[in-house]
Amino acid sequence: MTNIPKLLCAFIILIFFSCGNNKTIHITFNPGSSVLSYGVSKLEEHAQESGFVVRKNVLDKVNEEIIIITKNDTINPKLEGFRPESISNIKDDGYKIIRNEDQIYIIGNSERGCLYGLFDLIEQIGIDCDISKVKVKQINPTIAFRAVKINLPWSPYRPGPTNDVHIETCKDLKFWEAFLDMLVKNRFNAVSLWNNHPFPYMIRAKNYPKATPFKDDELAKWKDFYKTLFKMAKERGLETYLVNWNIVVSPEFAENYGAKEYFDRSELVKKYTRESVTQLLNEYEDLTGFGTTLADWMGNWGDEKMTPEEREDWVKETIVKGIKNADRKVKFIHRAVLSGNPKLMREVIDYANLPEKTIVEIKFNWSHGHSTPKLSLTHANDDGTVMSGFWNPKPENFFIAWMVRNEDFFVLRWGDHEFIRNHINMNKKDYVQGYFIGSEGYIPAKDYSHLEPHPQKTWNYAFEKQWMFYHLWGRLLFDPNEKERTLAKEIKKRYPAIDVISFLKAYSLASKVPLNIATFYKGTWDFTLYSEGFLAPWQPDIEDGRSSFISLRELIDHETLDKKHMNIGDYVTKVHGNIPIEKEMITPIELAETTKSNCAKSLGIIASLEKQSNNPTLQSEIEDLKTWCYLGYYFAEKIHAGIELKTYLLSADVNDKEAALKHAKKALQHWKKIVELTETRYQRMPYVMMMHPENRWPNFRGFHWKDYLKEVEYDIEYIKSI
Repeated sequence: MTNIPKLLCAFIILIFFSCGNNKTIHITFNPGSSVLSYGVSKLEEHAQESGFVVRKNVLDKVNEEIIIITKNDTINPKLEGFRPESISNIKDDGYKIIRNEDQIYIIGNSERGCLYGLFDLIEQIGIDCDISKVKVKQINPTIAFRAVKINLPWSPYRPGPTNDVHIETCKDLKFWEAFLDMLVKNRFNAVSLWNNHPFPYMIRAKNYPKATPFKDDELAKWKDFYKTLFKMAKERGLETYLVNWNIVVSPEFAENYGAKEYFDRSELVKKYTRESVTQLLNEYEDLTGFGTTLADWMGNWGDEKMTPEEREDWVKETIVKGIKNADRKVKFIHRAVLSGNPKLMREVIDYANLPEKTIVEIKFNWSHGHSTPKLSLTHANDDGTVMSGFWNPKPENFFIAWMVRNEDFFVLRWGDHEFIRNHINMNKKDYVQGYFIGSEGYIPAKDYSHLEPHPQKTWNYAFEKQWMFYHLWGRLLFDPNEKERTLAKEIKKRYPAIDVISFLKAYSLASKVPLNIATFYKGTWDFTLYSEGFLAPWQPDIEDGRSSFISLRELIDHETLDKKHMNIGDYVTKVHGNIPIEKEMITPIELAETTKSNCAKSLGIIASLEKQSNNPTLQSEIEDLKTWCYLGYYFAEKIHAGIELKTYLLSADVNDKEAALKHAKKALQHWKKIVELTETRYQRMPYVMMMHPENRWPNFRGFHWKDYLKEVEYDIEYIKSI
């Protein structure tokens, strides 16, 4: 083999495609790299499906960091772009693709960068493995840390049916293999696993052996599960993190060692937590890092509420010291929520003195990140305001990672690439290097909402149904400038008979509906809004006291999330009083008409797409988009009804009351259409159980749109009664 110089720390892939009858691809690489071996296996699978023969050669040990795919184990060192200075500007996870007739070089500054280059190549050559399609390019990721948040159903933060249905699925490594494959394909590079107290499922604490409820053979199975999971992730270039809530121990620890399960600030619990962190990190060598949160089990309610200093002291004495005592260096996630204090947090991170930057997670617009891309509030203060001290002054040893939570749609498919691009472009600051995407109340494992058997249900797991959500978020976090035609290639693979660009447009237009609802109707923590169901299960001040459904009365004067939007009450008051409205303000009428226009456009595209294919899975996606559109129509008509009703209350003009009734009746017809589109596909499904002692709606344990038809009709009766 030709001796190949090491170019910085670059990883290089050279690919040779034989043409004509000799359909052969030669791959030379270092199989000692599990990440590159995984990527090569995916290229091999693709080539074999296209009728190509793959020949693999082992790279010599002298050049372990170089991967080559070629015809005769040689490369052309004079190839344009193949020089040390040409790769010095490739960042971690970035890659460069160079073509030279029948050879292709993929150059990365890391194994993961090369892996993404391979996925790019597979996408470019298509099913016929046509090398002429390959374009020279260099891509560096826009967002360095691209993580998903997934709650584990054991020791759950939100106990109840919505967790229980996932237990068996989440214990199955086949689910995780499919999930991890999806993540890396979509350019995510981290997976964070969240639950109350992970330790009893992973270790037998040396000084507290009775903290785990499992016998040795049972614990061995759990250990094998976690070790295999972390190894599979590592082989795919995915970082893994465990994140727990504070302060909590297992029921077994509480019983056997004389402690409280929650909010026990004793030295006993502090010592157990610190030692457990250290032992866990030592036993699980493939785990990337550990995280914790200043959260609910730190006395958020009642007289024992902890001060910001007490919270940070606890984290320092338990989690941080546990990390520092471990035999290896790991990464740290510090979740900045509830009574956070930037100065105190910075002191804890300084004390940790870790070799890599700490990841400081902050909820973007609290639990409803799928709303406006404008940062309107965070979860770092009890009052829900934006607390800029976390990034001003600019941090040196940590970076901000926005948590874009989704507590607003668990059933209907969603995908608005325009929103995601805007979000990244508006919020990518020099102190922001990461994003988390995920839910607290929804685990994308078992699809428990869809009726079975059903001809449309061709997927195994919930995340496979929601493929567009992960596809768009992952690809655009990596490169928000990704072209629509590139994003649409995945659609083409699934539905080759349809106009894929039009389908992407229809998706985007329909998916703006929950964004508009969450922007107009301000939500804070999880249960204050569920846009998909038009519900607000937990409101600070219940106005009509009927149900969790957002009634007309509750909609009129509710605060908006984005302050450029006017609520109905303020808008009508100004119009009625001839008070000028600032030009930059968005009125409720403008929002309603924009929503209706988007929905009409989406339905127009959908009507054309339905004629192009009778694929049952495509039809399922289309019916979800239709449901969003009719929910948008409902929302718009309800806004109009609210405007007319509020006007009537000020004017006493019966014509205004009649206009309100007209809009409310139109809204009812749209809701009936929603029920029609969903009742033959979706069953009544469990909603997240309230964790608070006072459950405002004791009978609210499940959800389906048809359950709220009476509440929609009540709006009409309410208008008549005034």
